[in-house]
This record gives sequence, structure tokens and C-alpha cells, in this order.
Amino acid sequence: MPEEANKDAMRTPATPEKANNSEHPAAAMTTVNIPLVNEVQLTAATGGAELSCYRCTVPFGVVVLIAGIVVTAVAYSFNSHGSTISYFGLVLLSAGLVLLASSVVCWKVRLERKKERRRESQTALVANQRSIFT
Repeated sequence: MPEEANKDAMRTPATPEKANNSEHPAAAMTTVNIPLVNEVQLTAATGGAELSCYRCTVPFGVVVLIAGIVVTAVAYSFNSHGSTISYFGLVLLSAGLVLLASSVVCWKVRLERKKERRRESQTALVANQRSIFT
């Protein structure tokens, strides 16, 4: 078992301060183990939140959209058309809209998958019920 843990870990060199230390040449050869994470461990650590992209992008999209509106309003209130701050506001506005649109797309895809699973389970129940009574 310990051999597998070492096999699955990435190795990185030690920090530069230790590597440049000429008094202890063994310190330059030390490595730090970084364990690799698989999908099951990621799901356990996040509570399954990696499968809910629409839930994550909605708040970020709203915040970025509000920031874009504020920055653009400030830029155009000072008549600074074509300035860096007005471009930055427009980029924030478009990024917020893209995030919100992607969350809507993810939400609709998830609903379609859920409906498809319901249809499949109902089809299986009906087929099972028919086989019981015949």
C-alpha cells in the first residue's frame, strides 16, 4: 500500500532556499510529495458541487454584471468614451452576461437530463409491471 501512495504522488524539487544551501547538499535532493486527487475524492471534498455549474456561475455572473454596470456608468458619466476604464467596464458587462447565459444553458441541460432519467425510470417501471402481471 505505501508503494502505491508514492507511485501516485507527484514529486517537486525542494524550495530554492534549501536547494542553494551549500552546507547541506542532502537538502537539495529532498522532494515534496503532492498527492494526486481522483474524481471520487474531489466529489467527497466538494460535496458534489462540481456538477452544479449553474449554481456557481449565477452569483459570479451577477457580481461581475453589477461591477460592469457601475464601471461603465462611471466611465460614461465623465465622458471618457474610448478610454481604458470604459473598455474595462464593457468587458466586465460582457463577461457578466456570458456567465449568466452559460448558467442558463447549464441549467437547461441539467433539466433535460433529469427529464430523460425520469422517462427511462418510468419506462423501466412499466416494463417491469407488465412482466409481473403477464
